[in-house]
Amino acid sequence: MLQPKRVKYRNKQRGRMKGLAVSGSTLNFGEFGLKATTPAWVTSRQIEAARRVITRYARRGGRVWIRVFPDKSVTARAAETRMGKGKGAVDHWVAVVKPGRIIFELAGVPEDEAKEALKLASAKLPLDTKVVSVQGI
Repeated sequence: MLQPKRVKYRNKQRGRMKGLAVSGSTLNFGEFGLKATTPAWVTSRQIEAARRVITRYARRGGRVWIRVFPDKSVTARAAETRMGKGKGAVDHWVAVVKPGRIIFELAGVPEDEAKEALKLASAKLPLDTKVVSVQGI
């Protein structure tokens, strides 16, 4: 699963997901892409599950690009722990995905196969998505 090798600060604040994605909102590498239409935190497990679905459905043909990286740490405290004593330890890593962001790109497969693979991958993600292409599906 994806996670940073090292970070400057281990614990991060939650922040807000307002606005639209400016960078990463166009296809740069592949012919087809999966674009987010709602904001969400996507965990490294969800990214990996979606990637596996795409590669399995495309039968190892073509090429897959992951356009998001989980570089935000989410901390958690043990259940039924009293308040205080600082912020919890890092539990998992998430990528902050805003509407308009391309999450995956795919190339080298037929159009109907690419659409179906990306549709199956979107079922593994916690946000609404749409399939986009260079031609404009």
